[in-house]
Amino acid sequence: MPKRGRWAATAVAASVVLVLIVSYMGSRDKPVTESQAPEKLEEGVAELKGNSEAPNGKSNAESPAGINQPAPTEPQAQQSIAQDIPSLYELFEEDFPIGAAIEPNQTIGPSAELLKKHVRWLVAENVMKPDAIQPSEGRFIWTNADRIVEFAKVNNMQVRFHTLVWHTQVGEWFFQDAEGKPMVDETDPKRQEANKKLLLERLDTHVRTIVSRYKDEITSWDVVNEVIEPGDPDGMRASEWYKIAGTDYIATAFRAAREAGGPEAKLYINDYGTDNPVKRDRLFQLVKDLLEQGVPIDGVGHQTHIDIYGPSVDSIIASMRTFAELGLDNLVTELDMSMYAWNDRSDYGQDLPQEILNLQAERYGELFKAFRQNKDILSGVVFWGIADDHTWLHGFPVARTNAPLLFDQRHQPKPAFWAVVEAAKTEL
Repeated sequence: MPKRGRWAATAVAASVVLVLIVSYMGSRDKPVTESQAPEKLEEGVAELKGNSEAPNGKSNAESPAGINQPAPTEPQAQQSIAQDIPSLYELFEEDFPIGAAIEPNQTIGPSAELLKKHVRWLVAENVMKPDAIQPSEGRFIWTNADRIVEFAKVNNMQVRFHTLVWHTQVGEWFFQDAEGKPMVDETDPKRQEANKKLLLERLDTHVRTIVSRYKDEITSWDVVNEVIEPGDPDGMRASEWYKIAGTDYIATAFRAAREAGGPEAKLYINDYGTDNPVKRDRLFQLVKDLLEQGVPIDGVGHQTHIDIYGPSVDSIIASMRTFAELGLDNLVTELDMSMYAWNDRSDYGQDLPQEILNLQAERYGELFKAFRQNKDILSGVVFWGIADDHTWLHGFPVARTNAPLLFDQRHQPKPAFWAVVEAAKTEL
């Protein structure tokens, strides 16, 4: 990709954080254990081949999406959503589709009602990532992913897939040799080459299996996620994927996805911070090189995890124009807007200042006006969540109250919502 504390002094903020932590721990997906015998597979689990001994993947990363663990579960008190307000997807249906990230528990309850009113595109926040679907070699768990796909189908929505390849939330078994040793520790050239071949074979199987299953329901795919890191050698993230296989793992994933998904599949390389010229230009060069090699890349996903102070809207649009010059599509894939500047570790608590909410509204309005003005190079906008009761930013970069979305914790429209509504109605 070129993608990616303090505790509050008040007792109120401290209690909020405690509730979030307890809720989070109670809602995490249970890991697959070795005691689950292959012949007693749970519903939604498919086993292709043995070797279920490797541990599950990493649980953290340095980048924003790396902290996207399941957020607190739905509140027990059932809020009612506002029905007498405009629908976001209807407002923008002449411009581009509107979507949101979702966890399986949000297919029922108030979040489900909010999603059904305002979006027509869904993306799994966590349950389609590598370790969630294939925690050990050959053991594919489909239950949670299927639940989101089915919810979308019943409610006339589309689904994006996130993500086939990532450097985190991926099983360690991918990177272990035939003897179970870490591939990155190998120094013998012949064994290094054998390890690379094994890794790419595993990746090919992973991609083909998933894309083949969902190709009739999903046409938009984040194939690889966060492969650029300007601070690492060559500007490529020094992940185990890259250390073992170079950029061949990226090419392998895209080619497998195209062959399994067919010509209708739209294949994206996804990253955060694409507004940064250094990162943007390194990603541009990578994509250009891969296209020249015949690698089937259709577009770039711009995560767009931003805050109320930056980056500039102009820099976001400039990046999209840069990739459009290669004939590529652009998507906004993970939009949210923190109430805090990047280097600010303070906490407003539950009482967010009105001037901060107004500043967020102004920024959201400016952003969506620019999106509409550039809809010829932008095919969709996906929020990383639907309301402020469920956001990874409650825990990143520190535990605190954040409010990055258009609806508050009670699922009511914020000033930012009305600013986006106004942007949708503005004459271009």
